[in-house]
Amino acid sequence: MGEALLAWFPDFAELLPPPASPRLVHFFCGLITLADWIGSDQRAFPFEPTFRPDYWATAQARAVQRIRDIGFSREGLSLRGSPGWALISDHAAPRPAQAAAGAMPLQERLVLLEAETGAGKTEAALWRFVSLVAAGEVDALYFAVPTRAAARQLQRRVNDALERMFVDPPEAVLAIPGQVKAGEASGARLPDFTMLWDDEKDLPARWAAEHAARFLASRVAVGAVDQVALGGLQVKYAHLRGTTLSRALLVIDEVHASDAYMTTIQTAMARDHISLGGHVMLMSATLGAVARAQWFEQPVGNYASEAAVPYPAIWTSRGVQPVEAEVGAGKTVHVRASAGWTGDDAARLATDMARQGARVLVIRNTVARAQETYAACRAQATDWLLQVNGIPTLHHGRFAAEDRARLDEAVEQAIGKGSPVGSRIVIGTQTLEQSLDLCADLLITDLCPMDVLLQRIGRLHRHRRPRPAGFEVARAVVLTPPDGLDGLTRRADNGLGAYSDGATLSGIYLDVPGLAATLDEIDARPVWHLPAMNRALVEAATHPEALEAVAERRGWQDYSQRVSGKRLGDRATARLGLLDRAQPLAEFPDDETLRTRLGEDGVVLRLPEDTPGAFGLPVSVLAIPARWSRGLTGEEEVVVEESGPPLRLKLADRVMIYGPAGLSRGGTDKG
Repeated sequence: MGEALLAWFPDFAELLPPPASPRLVHFFCGLITLADWIGSDQRAFPFEPTFRPDYWATAQARAVQRIRDIGFSREGLSLRGSPGWALISDHAAPRPAQAAAGAMPLQERLVLLEAETGAGKTEAALWRFVSLVAAGEVDALYFAVPTRAAARQLQRRVNDALERMFVDPPEAVLAIPGQVKAGEASGARLPDFTMLWDDEKDLPARWAAEHAARFLASRVAVGAVDQVALGGLQVKYAHLRGTTLSRALLVIDEVHASDAYMTTIQTAMARDHISLGGHVMLMSATLGAVARAQWFEQPVGNYASEAAVPYPAIWTSRGVQPVEAEVGAGKTVHVRASAGWTGDDAARLATDMARQGARVLVIRNTVARAQETYAACRAQATDWLLQVNGIPTLHHGRFAAEDRARLDEAVEQAIGKGSPVGSRIVIGTQTLEQSLDLCADLLITDLCPMDVLLQRIGRLHRHRRPRPAGFEVARAVVLTPPDGLDGLTRRADNGLGAYSDGATLSGIYLDVPGLAATLDEIDARPVWHLPAMNRALVEAATHPEALEAVAERRGWQDYSQRVSGKRLGDRATARLGLLDRAQPLAEFPDDETLRTRLGEDGVVLRLPEDTPGAFGLPVSVLAIPARWSRGLTGEEEVVVEESGPPLRLKLADRVMIYGPAGLSRGGTDKG
């Protein structure tokens, strides 16, 4: 072998590598990992038991072919025409936000498109992608979205779009761990680590779909933003992710300001990506000035100036460019607050509106409140509830992956663009607020931060369609605590405020001054004209000057300072785990200590084969919330004591119930 190496690389002993910057070393680590993984694939490089001195020529030929086959060569990525609007859509002309994105100079590597929900931002991103492909700037796309539900829906849309845009279209990979999907095909891992695809095709281009660490090596992939974050943390395969992403346009959809920890990780990874020659496109309907300044590394202007910034708009390194308002595209929303947010309170409103013929969307801040609302509605209005396989249900994160996919499809059928007219009640949590193409007549929502509230309102009157009498104008009812907001600075309730236990603040929506500012806007301006008011509404409830004024007026200065400290602490925690590619290589900490999102991880339980899930259809795994997982390892045997639905599952010293209401602990509730 030594003699062969000298023959294969005759100049090796005389060559010295050039001085390497830390960024080059980090990039090279990812490249070596990628090469090792490709070279270890026996489908491309079959094992040869007998040494051949001429094997190097064979290896080179096979490597060239394999690189082409799995999509790492620019060969095969051919547009059907010039990268104009006609390549993206059958519509005669692009909408204003789409036209603005299509006209952006290609040398701009960081672009932010701010436009209302439903403005066609997905097509705008695809237009930029094909423009960059035509210019030789990128040859891959990763579309990052906030949730797995959004990824599943968007993957189908992007896959259809690729058929239109490319001569030999690549398949869009669904970048969700545990779900192997490329284009329309789904794969299952066999015991020998090979894949069985349900269309019986073993295409080399599906190589990147077969392992989560390879998702960013896809030609085109759609997945949760966590996959991008993993490329920016000191965790296994971070170098592989960063290097393979470097050839891509990275699109991050639904960017907003609610999570300082995730924003810190994402902005750092985006800067690394740009430093390697990559391109980034951000899209948001509700990005405040503070978050935008973090992305562009710019100072925040005063409240008055930021509230006056045009909307919709597109941002680059050169500043802001207003986007022409779309004629006839805005909507008027009547927003009112309603004191009382029990399950009965929400159910009473929902059933009253459904009785009048409305398609009602109910979004609660917590699973517990969503389940309470579902139980109260089921007691009096079963026929109006969301159904899967004929079984009334609701939508949240405590369902098996297979059932979540069924729920996503059912929600769009119930209150999506082409859903039938008639009474309907869809109850859920934050899983409903982003990316799903919903079009309700009425929204009932818990109080939440303004940027989140506007996301939820985006599911209301999204499309032009017939409305029942009394619902011709969009209406939103915001449920609030019956005793006001002061108590939330001492004890969390329904996802708002801080939990009292522990030395540091913890909770879902901690910023009570921001919640108060949101409620003030509802009370002061009950009629919202969107998107014309988007900028003013967001800044009124997120800008530091506005929040300081609220805290001072309410006497919440101490609490507000603790929230600010928590935010700073989250950013510092994120920075501790970042992979700094400007620094020399160093040993990584234990992978288990770093996460893409703050909070504990629960265990994932594997169920017996052919276990019927919440809707009587097979499911394979169940994720248990972290606070229910203490003392569990995930290796426990799961015994199905009752096959349901609901299922009664026994594991270790505890019982779980899994049925149409989702996962719960113990009990005998059949609902």
